Amino acid sequence: MHFKTDIEIAQACPKRHIASIAQTAGIDERYLELYGSFKAKVDPALLKEKAGAPDGRLILVTAITPTPAGEGKTTTSVGLADGLRAIGKRAMVALREPSLGPVFGIKGGATGGGYAQVVPMEDINLHFTGDFHAIGASNNLLAAMLDNHIHHGNALGIDPRQVTWRRCMDMNDRQLRNIVDGLGGRTNGVPREDGFDITVASEVMAVLCLSDGMADLKRRLGNIVVAYTHEGKPVTARDLKAHGAMAALLKDAVKPNLVQTLEGTPAFVHGGPFANIAHGCNSVTATRMALKLADYVVTEAGFAADLGAEKFFDIKCRMANLTPSAVVVVATVRALKYHGGVPKSELNRENLSAVERGLPNLLQHVENIKTVFGLPCVVAVNAFPTDTEAELRLVEEKCAQLGVRAVLSEVWAKGGRGGAALAEEVVRLCETPSDFRFAYDLNMPIDEKLEAICKKVYRADGVRLVGNAEKQIKQLEELGFGNLPICMAKTQYSFSDDPHKLGAPRGFTVSVRSLKACAGAGFIVALTGEMMTMPGLPKVPAAENIDVDENGAIRGLF
Repeated sequence: MHFKTDIEIAQACPKRHIASIAQTAGIDERYLELYGSFKAKVDPALLKEKAGAPDGRLILVTAITPTPAGEGKTTTSVGLADGLRAIGKRAMVALREPSLGPVFGIKGGATGGGYAQVVPMEDINLHFTGDFHAIGASNNLLAAMLDNHIHHGNALGIDPRQVTWRRCMDMNDRQLRNIVDGLGGRTNGVPREDGFDITVASEVMAVLCLSDGMADLKRRLGNIVVAYTHEGKPVTARDLKAHGAMAALLKDAVKPNLVQTLEGTPAFVHGGPFANIAHGCNSVTATRMALKLADYVVTEAGFAADLGAEKFFDIKCRMANLTPSAVVVVATVRALKYHGGVPKSELNRENLSAVERGLPNLLQHVENIKTVFGLPCVVAVNAFPTDTEAELRLVEEKCAQLGVRAVLSEVWAKGGRGGAALAEEVVRLCETPSDFRFAYDLNMPIDEKLEAICKKVYRADGVRLVGNAEKQIKQLEELGFGNLPICMAKTQYSFSDDPHKLGAPRGFTVSVRSLKACAGAGFIVALTGEMMTMPGLPKVPAAENIDVDENGAIRGLF
């Protein structure tokens, strides 16, 4: 029996014209900028018109610690939005844009799965509306102006050994992590060590996602620290007079992208930072716009709740003054068995003891949502045909002990109909009193904020500052950056900074080896363990299976 692939399902789905989707969402056509028949950008001026409208309920979808078995966070987000509409609610979904690196690397696509997808999936997974290209161009314009300034006399006194700004591209390319450029004589620039980050880890991406309008965008771009002088003073994009031109390159990219789910639910897909090396949330503008247009807005944060959800709360919600109403933690029985020590090849067999050994991972994420952040929570068990009744019952019983329901989500196979039960529970939770709070206070010293995240969320024994980290903390506080939130760059595969420690490890410390002020974004990035800001492709990248036929139909995305 042949099961349709995700791309086959998406290509077979009849799509509505995007103007019709906009009408469903309550967006007047004068705010639409069409990119063909099925994509549009929405003018942020819509927010001014809707300023007096009440906000809908904000629902965050997060997940357990990811495994090769898969969890289905985006699939659940899309299916939940469809499920809310299936039970008669006015709902939208606000997601991140996929990055080409993972699309051609491990993931092979990032628009949901089965019958819970956003479309047109090929466009969204590839160039979409060009946002990432604009972000890369803006980032690299700043890099070019920085090196050009040094070449033409260096009036600002920049120390070439203390240039912190890196170039970027939207592809996993380990070859570019560390390079030497400016070779070949004086006319070719000043030789120095350099490197590339992936576009989704660029501070320009974070600036776009966190900015509140064009004036705020330019302010944040101007605040970006690109280097330090010989005296140790920071040099900004504003000092280089680069921020205006950078903003010009981003003038269309700041506008949220409107698309649709397979069932015609309006969807914003805008911005896409990685949650393991950046803050991992879609744009503030898209989220705010959705909240003005719908009664229930489903959004997601990257990777597991220790990364994406923590940053969603402590960075995005804090900066944008957002208060979530409920949280969905996605899990699969297969992933729990993997956390319980079962190899990927044996996950299809019933194994109650492995489920029980893996459950502490899920339960720690749930407990964090409830006790650290003070929000009501539901566990969405993303259904697989191999799940047994006994395994599902065990998950349900263990969650009930924490006062949380575990609801079977069948959105992959059934779309919105398969998410109706989850939607009902989410609506109930949205009416539940909550006490939303952050994991730390901004006025705490940097080292104490690091300790708070690591001890409260990861359950580490503490933090170990290695290399220059202690010196960097002192410098950051002296430069006036001490009151910024922390963006932890940590492996997504474990609560710890060791990707091999599955489940809910104890008795570990988190090694912080480097800290950097992202003054434009408005946070401090703390690099832990072996984290890098430019990933590499796997041994067999998904790109090997992606192709296009003579009619322009793409194959191999999944």
